[in-house]
This record gives sequence, C-alpha cells and structure tokens, in this order.
Amino acid sequence: MKTELNYIHLSYQNHSQKEYHIPLTYQIFGKDLFTAPLILVNHALTGNSNVSGEKGWWKQLIGENHVIDTNKYTVLCFNIPGNGYDHFLIDEYEDFTPSDIAQIFLKGLEALHIKNIYAIIGGSLGGGIAWEMLSRQPQLAEIFIPIACDFKTHDWLHAQCLVQKFLLNGNDEPLQKARIHAMLCYRTPQSLNDRFQNRYHQGNQRLESEDWLVYHGNSLNDRFSLESYKLMNHLLMNINTHEDQLEKIGARMHLIAVDTDLFFPASEIRMCFEKLKAKKKDVFYHEIQSIHGHDAFLMEYEQLNNIINNIL
Repeated sequence: MKTELNYIHLSYQNHSQKEYHIPLTYQIFGKDLFTAPLILVNHALTGNSNVSGEKGWWKQLIGENHVIDTNKYTVLCFNIPGNGYDHFLIDEYEDFTPSDIAQIFLKGLEALHIKNIYAIIGGSLGGGIAWEMLSRQPQLAEIFIPIACDFKTHDWLHAQCLVQKFLLNGNDEPLQKARIHAMLCYRTPQSLNDRFQNRYHQGNQRLESEDWLVYHGNSLNDRFSLESYKLMNHLLMNINTHEDQLEKIGARMHLIAVDTDLFFPASEIRMCFEKLKAKKKDVFYHEIQSIHGHDAFLMEYEQLNNIINNIL
C-alpha cells in the first residue's frame, strides 16, 4: 500500500486577496487513483493525512478488510495546510477560513485530475470543510458523510473556541492549557466520572483525572505546534457554509451525530437534517449512542463501522 507523503504546489489567493504559495500534501491508501471508487477523508483538528496503517489515526475504520476496505477503494486524505504534519506552518493563521481550506482542497483535486468522488467523509472540523467543498461543487461526490459536525459553528462552540484562543495567546504553557480545556469539551462529565471515580494518585498527590488531563496536554505539546493549534482552533471557530447552498448538494447525505456531543450537539445536527429533508431527497440521519461526547467518533468504532457499512 503506497502511503508516502505527496506534494502539490499551489498558488492561492485567500478571501482577503493575499497571495500564498501552498505546499498541499496528501497520502493515498489502497488502490491506485482511477482504478477504484475514490473516498476522500478530511481529517479533524489534530489529525493529519495518515488515516490508515500502523500509525493511522482512523486505522480501525480504514484498512484491508475494514469497513472502508483498501482492497476495494482508493482513499485520499489531504493535510490541512499549516497542520504541521508536513512541517509547513502558517504564522498569519487568521488569513484563512474553512472556506479557503475547502477551495485549496478543490484545487488539489483539480491538480490530480479528479472530477468526481464516490464519497467524502469528514469528522468534526474535517466535516465542516467538506460542507464548504460541496457547497462550491455540489455534484462532486455521490455520498457525503459528515460525522460529529455541522455546516456552521454555532454560538456554544464559538464560545469554547474563544476560550481556547485566550489560552493559546497566553505565555505559560499555552498549548497544554488549551488542550486540557478542550478535553473537557471533547468528553462529558459522565465519561470522566465513570472512568476515574475520584481515585487519588498517591505518588503524584493528585486525582487520577488530573493526571489524565495533564498527560493529554503534554502529549499534544510534544507532537503538535502552537502555530498549528492556533490555526486549527481558528478554523473550527469559523465554519460558515451558506445555508442556502446546502439543498443544492447532489450527494446522498448521511449526517452522523453523537447523542452526548458538547461541541456539535445532536439537536443541532438533527435540525440541519430536518431542514434538508424538507427540501431534498436522499438525506439521512444516524446517531451514535455514547457517554463519551464528541470524541465518540474516534472511540465508538463498532457503531461507526455499522453505520458506514450500511451506507457505502
């Protein structure tokens, strides 16, 4: 399976008319391009193009004999420019919106001579970017599967991203602190309470739940850059697909929510589904049941596999 990092060098003029030279990187898994149905996967906030294989962040979903079977499909994933996986960073991160990233991805598809896609799948931020892509090219894909995301950032999520922004602009361990706050939004009170049950770590003289949070803060700091996290948080804060474009999307749409999601509440995704269902056919709603909140789309693989297996 060819999984090397590939480059497309693009010139891109963003929404404020500023010119950027973008090294758009991507990986391909499974069948060679143009030999099998193509599935585009858009990664989430701290993800990257490495979706399958030993270190793939979605390896439970994508691989040989998995629900997204690399013996059957070609799987393509771009890196969001500036995520740092390819060592490219963007200092002036507020110059970019999810709309810009969507247009860069579309330019990448054009450079690869890809005109049609069997399915687009995106989780969280990646799904928001996919909404933006399809609003611009409504006939691009046959199937659209946005997971734990909506077509826009609603007020609650915007507020949490604002807190993240304040933390990331601080001077004392900004990335670690922002990640600790984010983990409390990715999970739920029940998830943490059931897991740790107020157990105390005698050696560290603190609760095990605090140990867990500090570990996640330090772990992300070791593998992710502050510049990248600022960009990704800014993008998550500014998903804003034009609602009047949604009904024009030609793909069969399968919206997947998590019943306990604090970032993209299931009630909001259901509302989007109801509005679309009233205007177009082939729109479906699915819900993951979990105590774990937003992160359930990276944890509840049996449910997610069953849902996607019935879609593809």
